[in-house]
Amino acid sequence: MRPIQFAYAALLLLLTLLWWLADPLLPNGYEYFALRTVAINYTGVIGIGVMSVGMILALRPVRLEPLLDGLDKTYRLHKWLGITGLLFSVIHWLWAQGTKWAVGWGWLAKPERVPGPPLTDPVEIFFRAQRGLAESVGEWAFYAAVVLIVLALAKRFPYRLFFKTHRLLALAYLALVFHSVLLTPFAYWSQPMGIVLAVLMAGGSVAAVVSLAGRVGHRRKAVGEIEELVNFPDNRVLKVAIRFKDRWPGHEAGQFAFVTFSTDEGAHPFTISSGWQGDGRLFFLIKGIGDYTARLPELLHVGDLVTVEGPYGRFEFSSGKRRQIWVGGGIGITPFIARMKALAVASDGREVDLFYSTAEPDPDFIARLRRDAQAAGVRLHVLVSARDGRLDVARICDTVPAWAEADVWFCGPGGFGQALREGFVAKGLAPKDFHQELFDMR
Repeated sequence: MRPIQFAYAALLLLLTLLWWLADPLLPNGYEYFALRTVAINYTGVIGIGVMSVGMILALRPVRLEPLLDGLDKTYRLHKWLGITGLLFSVIHWLWAQGTKWAVGWGWLAKPERVPGPPLTDPVEIFFRAQRGLAESVGEWAFYAAVVLIVLALAKRFPYRLFFKTHRLLALAYLALVFHSVLLTPFAYWSQPMGIVLAVLMAGGSVAAVVSLAGRVGHRRKAVGEIEELVNFPDNRVLKVAIRFKDRWPGHEAGQFAFVTFSTDEGAHPFTISSGWQGDGRLFFLIKGIGDYTARLPELLHVGDLVTVEGPYGRFEFSSGKRRQIWVGGGIGITPFIARMKALAVASDGREVDLFYSTAEPDPDFIARLRRDAQAAGVRLHVLVSARDGRLDVARICDTVPAWAEADVWFCGPGGFGQALREGFVAKGLAPKDFHQELFDMR
């Protein structure tokens, strides 16, 4: 099981177990309204719990990268938690509102309220008095969260708008925390369930405030100046070379950074395409695959100031194998270029075969790639899909007979990577020996 799958399952299991200990299932039998109360409590706990962890992960915590196998995997977990929070919130809302509708339509008869013992705790009395407000705030925050999460998942929603609207989720989250604190069964707060919820919501609230203040990754940002632009028109790739004016901590080949060329557009993640020489310089190879990136050759100029945040990621080519197979699909070639530039300076002694599969070959780009491979001692195999057909596991294994002695490093389209992973595992490669960059931040 991958680290993010384990973390996801463990979080849901932990919250479920703590809820079970605090609120045993159906204490009053199988009567509908007893079931409704239990369902509302459970879906509320899961919903706010996973949203809180997702909000914390939005801070891009580098200390969690070793545990989750990189920020790219952390963002995948963040996405799963957002979807899970949305699903449980919808179920929570349906149990709450659907029952009210059913009573109003005469489908259900609301049981008579049995007076309980008088309240003595002033905090509980205060919470009980705010229930109406908390329900209203929670309902409107739920509607806002649904819209914002759906927009975040819609790939066609422009990135520049996503960058602005997604931050508003922090406001919706804070409103949902207010709702949860006041409506969580008061008995929970004296049990492990309440302690864990309090910690998660406190952490999520801090993360929300940091996000609203625009301080995410603030300490890892450095200002640089564009000192070179090279356009490769045939494959729509732009080389952007940057010289830092601030201190850059350095990076490993395979890592990426968030780059802000325009404050209106926001930060975009790009793989760093150069090794670190300690000279305050790096460059990115950016493919024009969206409205904004396609216009970068005309928008950017030498001398422009940019902000770079990072480095992030753990696609770092470390393994115990003496042989490696690299596969770069399209612009996924970028981490391998950085690694080759590092190997040209200090070889690690491994035998490496690099497969570059492209549908848009650029002669100048490929010529530079060949020079980098020669300098690094890497065997380069270039495949143009229109000429050579699709790259698959059989072709890689035929080209590298000793493939079983290697581990595989892939960066490129997700479907391509999944097909290669499944093919290699079917041939006997250990799943842990297939390394893939999940370069999808939304």
